[in-house]
Amino acid sequence: MHTTKEHLKELISQPGLSGFEPPIREVIRAAWQPLVDEISVSPLGSLHGLRRAVKARSKPAPVILLAAHMDAIGLMVSALEQGFLRVTEIGGIDPRIMPGQIVTVHGTRDLPAVVTCLPDRLRPHSKENTPPALEDLLVDTGLSQRELEKIVRVGDPVSFAQMPIELGESMIAGHSMDNRASVAAVTHCLRELQHVQHGWDVWSAATTQEEETLAGAFTSPFMIRPAIAVAVDVTFGRMPGVSDYRSFPLGKGPTIGLGPNIHPVLQKRFKKLAEELDIPFAMEVMPQHSGTDAYAMQVVAEGIPTAVIGIPLRNMHTPVECGVIKDIERAGYLLAQFIARLEPTPQEIFAEEEQE
Repeated sequence: MHTTKEHLKELISQPGLSGFEPPIREVIRAAWQPLVDEISVSPLGSLHGLRRAVKARSKPAPVILLAAHMDAIGLMVSALEQGFLRVTEIGGIDPRIMPGQIVTVHGTRDLPAVVTCLPDRLRPHSKENTPPALEDLLVDTGLSQRELEKIVRVGDPVSFAQMPIELGESMIAGHSMDNRASVAAVTHCLRELQHVQHGWDVWSAATTQEEETLAGAFTSPFMIRPAIAVAVDVTFGRMPGVSDYRSFPLGKGPTIGLGPNIHPVLQKRFKKLAEELDIPFAMEVMPQHSGTDAYAMQVVAEGIPTAVIGIPLRNMHTPVECGVIKDIERAGYLLAQFIARLEPTPQEIFAEEEQE
């Protein structure tokens, strides 16, 4: 069995842009298959794994859903021009960090390529000494226009090709840590549940298209109809220039969301449990849209009580997102222990809210 580090490095070595998830889905399927009783793919491409209750005290057993989106940001070919590719974005791309990046163009066959732009001295005077915009970027495969037209079409995805880098003893840097770090946390949770007598059915979903449409987060809960849902995602890591409520230190545990997308009973229970287990954590204030699958899952069907667990990352939405393995494992362990302590019925969980 892979360690969390090995599993994460495999996850962030694969493409799988929003709307183009099959390559990463198969890697996750291979990791989850031994840990669940059933595995399937939704009509929109989300991966679903069911781990049945070990000691269900009610029939059918109540259901909890853990959702971590597997899609990633990237680029899409918008035009072929003089042997170069023009591109647009899939998800939120910051064009300032793009020149010099290594990418893969997924045409009829994969092409290695680099992202470039005009040298500053050759740009129009109005653009000198300013960051390049997305429309200024070019993708260079080294092929001629004629060769390129045989392999690449408008609409083909372009993914980051940065291989994982180990920084120090505990940090990993690479592309797609948003949100493959959370997929790794769900995998760690499933491993922990092998040693837990849980009374609820546990569905794990690696959801599609979170970066663009939240399609997986709207449709998977509608199929599964859980009593509780937990969105596992990443959040901003603290670094020079940002040290307020929007960022969190790396290596100090996961975050627990607090805001309108999060059911207050679930938020309080996660906080209390982390304190009991001596798991370091931070409360993450989310005063509006949480920016996660929780935004969609909360309003599916008649409404689903939802929580958010976050993993701090530096350099969000770049090819060198940085995260700490221990934060991923702590998040997974917290999820497993939360599941192990669930009451026999959802009504018992939310009864405490009525008493307040």
